[in-house]
Amino acid sequence: MAKPVIAIVGRPNVGKSTLFNKLIGERRSIVEDTPGVTRDRIYGETEWRGRKMVLIDTGGIEPKTDNIILAQMRLQAQIAIDSADVIIFMCDVRTGLTADDREIAIMLKKSGKPIVPCINKCDSVGGPPMEFYEFYELGFDEDPISVSSIHGSGSGDLLDACIRSLGSWQDEDEEDDSIKVAVIGKPNAGKSSIINRLIGQNRLIVSDIAGTTRDAVDTQVQNDMGKYTFIDTAGIRRQSKIDDRIEHFSVLRAHMAVERADVCLLMIDASTGITDQDTKIAGIAHEAGKATIIVVNKWDLIEKDNHTVNEFNNKIRTELAYMPYAPILYVSAKTGQRTIDLFERINYVHNQAVTRITTGMLNDVLGDAMIRVQPPSDKGRRLKIYYMTQISVAPPTFVIFCNNVDLFHFSYRRYIENCLRETFGFHGTPIRLIIRMKGDETDS
Repeated sequence: MAKPVIAIVGRPNVGKSTLFNKLIGERRSIVEDTPGVTRDRIYGETEWRGRKMVLIDTGGIEPKTDNIILAQMRLQAQIAIDSADVIIFMCDVRTGLTADDREIAIMLKKSGKPIVPCINKCDSVGGPPMEFYEFYELGFDEDPISVSSIHGSGSGDLLDACIRSLGSWQDEDEEDDSIKVAVIGKPNAGKSSIINRLIGQNRLIVSDIAGTTRDAVDTQVQNDMGKYTFIDTAGIRRQSKIDDRIEHFSVLRAHMAVERADVCLLMIDASTGITDQDTKIAGIAHEAGKATIIVVNKWDLIEKDNHTVNEFNNKIRTELAYMPYAPILYVSAKTGQRTIDLFERINYVHNQAVTRITTGMLNDVLGDAMIRVQPPSDKGRRLKIYYMTQISVAPPTFVIFCNNVDLFHFSYRRYIENCLRETFGFHGTPIRLIIRMKGDETDS
């Protein structure tokens, strides 16, 4: 049995994200005093009285709106409501009970789910203000609970109410053994669209407005190929164009998403080709040591001849010369062209990234490499390489012990890496070589 799911819903700017961050103990949702900042559903986990629960932070619900983004935010909140076991309905005591609150309450009652009304910004000492009591008019089975999401007061009572609403739910403490896949790229490259295509539902907001996705969002998928957690990230813009705090937070989330991932899908817009910004984004994954697949999206928009793929490949390999290991896949999220192949590619590069090689096999390769190309020398001193061993995976990391670190030139390091790839593959993943003097514990 999975962990129970608690969704936090309410009007924009009532403090949902602040409460979410307080309950999970980290700043995962973007918090900014601007309505509409949280757009997609954000997932986190909390534990209270020995019970683990999954929390969903949602974008603010606007019951009636013609704005395309706000309308889709309402749709995403509705999906969160449908998937939740208990709903925390959050209101703002300072604005009082509004007409929108009443409309949302009606919508929540129609869901048939247990509702815990949560009245935020009750920061005064000595009990909630008089305005708090008007929220009893909403008529939920559970009494309203006063909280201060900024200070955390009342959060224990809130979680107690959620546990009461869950009844006899039994948790199952199971490890997440899914492959974590971060989808990264420039704004409007099709990151959300590719995930929606892979999971077969409109899990993420999709729009042609660049910058629609601001948070990193987790989507879990299980199929015949395995278990996956897709992390959709905000499109990463040039630093000079990050001119507001919300955009800055989004870039930080994208970096954090890469750090959490096992595999990165680098989305490139075929209609614009590879750009300087694509190379910078790719560098984030490369420097983090993540297995990466280059996904050229919108391939259906390109007029093609017999040379088109080779020309694109050459441009990508030239601009991303530092990651020749990354496979390239041409897809269309819109039509579904070759998107199903992504699961097989993800499995393959992930397996390559966690491959372990015995010390004996490594030193056989090292010996053959030194016979073919002798280690370099300088001013009468020759590099002596004693042995090599693997110390970790994801990325595969090897330590080579030698007599003099300074003699181990970059070109010979690259030669050894190429020999490892020729023998063992390591397709889709960077390799790290650490050079040490024999008896020296300091990395070079």
